[in-house]
This record gives sequence, C-alpha cells and structure tokens, in this order.
Amino acid sequence: MPRRPRVATGGYVYHALNRAVGRSTLFEKVEDYLAFEKVLEEAGDRIRMRLLGFCVMPNHWHLVLWPRKDGDLSEYMRWLTNTHTRRWHLAHGTGGMGPLYQGRFKSFPVEEDEHFFAVCRYVERNALRANLVFSAQQWRWCSLWHRTHNPASVTLAEWPLACGERWADYVNQAETDAELKALRRSAWSGTPFGDTVWQQRTAKRLGLQSTLRCPGRPKSTKAEQTAPK
Repeated sequence: MPRRPRVATGGYVYHALNRAVGRSTLFEKVEDYLAFEKVLEEAGDRIRMRLLGFCVMPNHWHLVLWPRKDGDLSEYMRWLTNTHTRRWHLAHGTGGMGPLYQGRFKSFPVEEDEHFFAVCRYVERNALRANLVFSAQQWRWCSLWHRTHNPASVTLAEWPLACGERWADYVNQAETDAELKALRRSAWSGTPFGDTVWQQRTAKRLGLQSTLRCPGRPKSTKAEQTAPK
C-alpha cells in the first residue's frame, strides 16, 4: 500500500497499554468508565498528547498515541496512571490498599503504513474479540464509538494516515493468527511493529535492540489487508 502524507510533524506513533493488578476488574460501572474518560481528556490537555485511538476494557486499556516531542509519552502515561489510581481509590473507598496497576505501562512504536491500521484495528476490535459486543462500534468505551457520536466525551486527534469511509467494516474483519501473534509479541516485549528494515532501524534509534533478540521472536508480518478506500 502506498504511503500517505503526514498531517503534522511529530515523533513515532505508539501503542500503549496497562492492566490491573492480578487482572482484577477496574471498570465495573458506567461511572468507572466515565471517570477514566475524564482522566484521558485531562491528560491530553496537560501534555498536549494526540490521542488517535483507545479501548477501555473491564481490567485493562489500550491507547494509540502520537507524542509531539521526546518525553511526552512517559509524562502522559505517568500522569494518566497516577491520577486514575488516586481517583479510583477515592471513589471506591480503598485508599492505602496498594497499587491499582500491575506495573509500568507497556508500549511499542508503530510504522505509519498498513502496520498503523493493523494496530488501530487491534485496539478498536478488543471488545468484539472478547465477545462483549456483536460489532466493534457498539462498544461505548472505544474510539470507534466516539468517532460516530457527536459530541464525544473524549477528544480524538486526526490520524497521520487517511483511513477511508469503510473503516468500521475493516475493524470488524478478524485478524489472522499471524497478525495477532506479531501484535501481541510487540505488546509484550516492546518490539517496534513494522517491516523488518523499519523495525531494525527504529530499534537502533530508540535503544530497543534487546527487544529483537528475545527467544522465539516471530518474523515481522505485514497486515494481511490494507485499510478500506
């Protein structure tokens, strides 16, 4: 698929996620989800982070972020996680009960070609993949839902690539086993997600060479489909 021009300058696009300690339930009531959306919005205002996509699940969440400068990703994730932890404990009367999240967030950079579309689909398809809804756009706590509702409660930034009018159809198409394996490998280890040349160049630039040497690393794969026109 041919490259499309960026809409702005900036650093790499990243997928980021975090999970609750012991995979316990973080979001049980509507109020829990709304409170997290509020923290998302405030974090973006404070750090001026471009939020491209997200999906909030009962015990974890995924974000697609496009930082403007070095250091923004860590600052954004630190403020988001710490603020949400503090407010969650306050709302649930569990102050002093220990950490809410299993540890520091995990993230990996994403090449801005079909790999970007594959990551966004992976994120927005989470609830459907978990059989919580019949179609991805039905999940209220996801960027796919927000892009079809006005006004939305979370501000989403313009993507670096144009996705086309049939994006929802694309998201509802299941990934191949190979694509899921490669995505989950990057999510677990922080390996840059892209073609081999870009992956190696990016790993060297960001000091992520060790993520390429982990035992059992699958070969980088292209998304089996391109985004709809």
